[in-house]
Amino acid sequence: MNNSEWAESYFPIYTADSIQSLYSTSTMPIHRIHEDLTILLAVSSGKGTLHLDDDHIYELTDGMVILIPAKSDVVIQGNLMHPLHIYTLSISTQEQKRSLPMEAMGRSSVLAAGTLIEFYEPTIATQLEELYMYRLPGNEVRHMRNQILFHQVLMSLLEQMEARYIANDQPSMERSITFMENHFSEKITTEGLSEIAGVSRSHYSILFKQLTGFAPNEYLSRLRVHRAKELLISGSASLREIALKVGYKDEFYLSRRFKQQTGESPSGYTRRRPFQRVAVWFAPYASHLMLLGLEPAVVISESSEYVSTEGVSPPQTIRFIHSDSSPEQIKSALLDANIELIIAAKLHIHMNELSSETLRSIAPIIEIAWMELGWKEHLRFIAQAIQRVEKAEQWLADFEREEQQAREAIQTSPIVNETLTILVIKSEKLQIYGIRNVGYVMYRSLGLRPPAKIAQEIQRFGDQFHSVSIQLSELQDYEGTRMLVIVFPDEKGSKAHSEGIFNSEYWKGLEVVKQNRIYHLEQEEWIPYNPVSIRLQLGRAVSLWTGIQ
Repeated sequence: MNNSEWAESYFPIYTADSIQSLYSTSTMPIHRIHEDLTILLAVSSGKGTLHLDDDHIYELTDGMVILIPAKSDVVIQGNLMHPLHIYTLSISTQEQKRSLPMEAMGRSSVLAAGTLIEFYEPTIATQLEELYMYRLPGNEVRHMRNQILFHQVLMSLLEQMEARYIANDQPSMERSITFMENHFSEKITTEGLSEIAGVSRSHYSILFKQLTGFAPNEYLSRLRVHRAKELLISGSASLREIALKVGYKDEFYLSRRFKQQTGESPSGYTRRRPFQRVAVWFAPYASHLMLLGLEPAVVISESSEYVSTEGVSPPQTIRFIHSDSSPEQIKSALLDANIELIIAAKLHIHMNELSSETLRSIAPIIEIAWMELGWKEHLRFIAQAIQRVEKAEQWLADFEREEQQAREAIQTSPIVNETLTILVIKSEKLQIYGIRNVGYVMYRSLGLRPPAKIAQEIQRFGDQFHSVSIQLSELQDYEGTRMLVIVFPDEKGSKAHSEGIFNSEYWKGLEVVKQNRIYHLEQEEWIPYNPVSIRLQLGRAVSLWTGIQ
């Protein structure tokens, strides 16, 4: 092999410098990373956020992989309700110490190029888990296996980077549409969009309509007017401010465009509500709407199980779209249903690989956070969006009177002087519930006492504190004088997985078990988290605690 042949194959040598396993817990929810090397981060389980250099925030979910440039300041924040477990691999590069031609010495490390890359690849998390478990190989065979695993990980990374390079190097219609959706408030021309797409202006307009069903100018107008509607609904700005925010020079031009598209002025739109054709992401939001007297036209959810609730008229014309549907199927269904307003949490939209930007051409979208707010706030925000605030406040006032009556009704029950644990058994994990679902009624409505550790988390996180996942061996740490137990069936409907818990020595050793102070509850009666279901749970809870000795 001569020097020119060697130069063609010259690239850096990659080595694994170190590997770590990081858990976010209630006592240590934050991890900070700053290394001189490139870091590969893979999420094994749970959820959280990654803050990079105080400027960029990335969502962390199961299977997410992020390549972090060297010398970056990283803060990882775990989600208490979904404890985060990640693996980090430090990757170092070495130049080959050989006598090579100068042109060969110019090849540098692609992985250490200083660009953050994020993508979804669960296999890498599994591979890093194996590398971590065998980080101290006991023999040369295991050492070689680690080398193979490491280079498989590198191969996946390099393939992702190459695919992104090719995608970025090849302008497309999709990229131009995404550009318009993200920059609609700026000056946008068909010429500029056609350049992004790499086609002629005349051909671009034809392709655009084939993909979206709208001409470019019409699509841009929809984005701007729908954003204006969102701001009108929130009442957060004057008409002039709204015009400037959505890309129009003044309120008069906005009004003209608004009327062309909707047939009415912005002030007429504000007076005309409530809406008739509303779509919601997630079944609980459908229950909120129905309580307020409006049946949603479309519900995007993994289940319709809790939409029809005792005390609310059963749905008549709702169209259900499974949340596993593709983004294209969901967008098409929303367009076909002639939706006037979309109500959703960013969390659920992102699960479908969509965003407010990609949905805004269909209808205005009101984002109502799911985990960050409690059910009362959900109801109030939804009521504000559809102009039924008075009805919501009247319902909440009636419910608060019922809460007071319920607290008075259980004053003679022993439970008021005891501590109550809420244990949920799932096929894959154990959870101690906090202030949401059944926990809201027990701890908020009735004012019962949770175990000390749960009380601390409720004090810290309020209505955001859903639950904490535990090991079976930790049960004693959360033991109250009474315990509610809810067993979730597995995907086949079986609850057999709970038998291992109930037959364990950890379970049998609990004082609350020995004293037979365990109460088994049904999931469908105690888990739904919406106003009507909470009200029903309150009545059941009073019956439960007034009947005990």
